[in-house]
Amino acid sequence: MTISIEHELLTVAEAADRLRVTTRFIRMLIADGSLPAMRLGRRSIRLRRDDVDHVLRPMGTSIRR
Repeated sequence: MTISIEHELLTVAEAADRLRVTTRFIRMLIADGSLPAMRLGRRSIRLRRDDVDHVLRPMGTSIRR
């Protein structure tokens, strides 16, 4: 089975490195449903790279004073 680039799977650590956050933060996103994840076996969790990238969202451009 071949996984195409748009469906590349990442570990929790790889996702955390990609977003420059902690693995604990990634696990919190998974737990609250903000970040879909797949379990492989009893202990391994994988995340689609696309899903990880969609966690990033631009901040508003207006500044309130």
